[in-house]
Amino acid sequence: MSMHSSLKGAAKIRTKRNVLKRFERVEKLKSEGRWQEGDRAHGLPKTKPDA
Repeated sequence: MSMHSSLKGAAKIRTKRNVLKRFERVEKLKSEGRWQEGDRAHGLPKTKPDA
């Protein structure tokens, strides 16, 4: 059975994400110097993803 033509390009489309996962936020805050080892991972400040 073949795949419908409307579904073939769906895997190739990448949109900009506007939400980061917790580990991504911690990594970004570490690189900015706003998070120290031992800080709580809950209630993190908001961060914008890289463009």
